[in-house]
Amino acid sequence: MTQDLKVGIVGFGVRSGLWRHAHNPGGGSVVVMVCDTSERGRADAAERIPTAEVTGDLEVLLGAGLDAVLVLTPDDQHAAVAVRTLEAGIPTFCEKPLDITVEAADAILEAAYRTGTRLYVGHNMRHMPVVVQMRELIEAGRIGEVKAVWCRHFVGHGGDYYFKDWHAQRAKVTSLLLQKGAHDIDVIHWLAGGYTRRVSAVGDLAVYGGVADRADNSGKRMGEWFSVKNWPPLEQRGLAEVIDVEDISMMNMVLDNGVLASYQQCHFTPDYWRNYTVIGTRGRIENFGDGPGDTIKVWTTRTSGFAEPDETVVVRDGEGGHGGADPRLVAEFLRFAALGGSTQTSPVAARQAVAAGVLAAESLRGDGSAREIPALPAELVDYFNNGQPALTPQG
Repeated sequence: MTQDLKVGIVGFGVRSGLWRHAHNPGGGSVVVMVCDTSERGRADAAERIPTAEVTGDLEVLLGAGLDAVLVLTPDDQHAAVAVRTLEAGIPTFCEKPLDITVEAADAILEAAYRTGTRLYVGHNMRHMPVVVQMRELIEAGRIGEVKAVWCRHFVGHGGDYYFKDWHAQRAKVTSLLLQKGAHDIDVIHWLAGGYTRRVSAVGDLAVYGGVADRADNSGKRMGEWFSVKNWPPLEQRGLAEVIDVEDISMMNMVLDNGVLASYQQCHFTPDYWRNYTVIGTRGRIENFGDGPGDTIKVWTTRTSGFAEPDETVVVRDGEGGHGGADPRLVAEFLRFAALGGSTQTSPVAARQAVAAGVLAAESLRGDGSAREIPALPAELVDYFNNGQPALTPQG
């Protein structure tokens, strides 16, 4: 690239911090425009990126001659915006999850396929060291062929992160199994080498529904109410006026390659981390902590009772959010926007994570019986699995 890519951002809220990784004047990319429908979002953008044009009109952004755009709106607006940016021919980064329904997620993929515009989905955990290192161990054959994946997600900050704003509403997120769980479902799929074919789930609004102290937090940001001192959960204050999503959920998955998987998510634990256990035909791996300096343990010898692992791998460090995942995520997108080629993230995988989360929510709100995941058209699967080949420069 001989000149900076001109980058736009739509939605300057929770994930707006990604702008720092996209704004590198003279070094490859520069954020030239931000679009946000809220006065506060526009004010924040103007303060942090004073050289960028700020607007509340998406039409202005669509006509600005951008080379790439990051769609960072609330989840239920992803398709509404991303379909427009794709149709405008702007290579598009869509934050995860793709959207809150299977139909909306499919609409994004269909728009990218129809227009030939590059689509990238922000599943940053595919760049997190703990996940990357676990996948490296699996691909090296350390535990043989994967047969089971379990994930326990202790969401210790759940009361502050998800139950004081729009995240607490089904109308905005469908379910936290989708909104929060899309990360982990995608990781399960990636580690297992397959996608969910059938899913069932149970769940409940077990704790936060009983908290009477509610508030209208629509004019605030999470940083204004977050504190680790907001404990125990039943003593939380200022929860959202509308709460109708579950605060504890458990889902079981049968993958298309025969792997069995489970995912448990709890939003009122005292600790905040995720634990993956992957079991293969020659051993198992499990992470203890998911940040830099934590460990991944590998067992490959048969023992009686608990034994120390045969190998311990230290989780690598990295600069930037999520153990360095965020800067790597944005860098991969900008390279893809400019040059095409393969990427570590996958639009098909992002859609399959949405589908599993949506159908799991349907199951747990019904009788807990199994739901089948609707298939994507074969031409879409081939197109994205082959790296959006029509977009790759021809040699």
